[in-house]
Amino acid sequence: MTVQDIAGFDWDRTNQDKCQKHSVSLAEIEAIFHGTLAVFPDPTHSHHEERFIAIGKTPAGRSVFVAFTLRQRGHSTYIRPISARYMHRKEVEHYEKETAKIEDQ
Repeated sequence: MTVQDIAGFDWDRTNQDKCQKHSVSLAEIEAIFHGTLAVFPDPTHSHHEERFIAIGKTPAGRSVFVAFTLRQRGHSTYIRPISARYMHRKEVEHYEKETAKIEDQ
């Protein structure tokens, strides 16, 4: 699945509040999905639904970690962010290593 296959984002008060808890704006969260993005499955937290971890950079260059799931409405797929935060230095180093692999392909 690519970003082009996504119809949009599934926001409500619950996930907006949880995602903004660490001062990451909704616009920053959405923006990382339009840039170079590393996505990993998150089986540890996937008891009731398939979850993923995305790491990417905002247009301002800040590295963001987003936990999310995909939701279907009719024939459309939406990204439902679950939580978000700015990444720690070691996470940023890992992201940069992973994106370098993607860009080399």
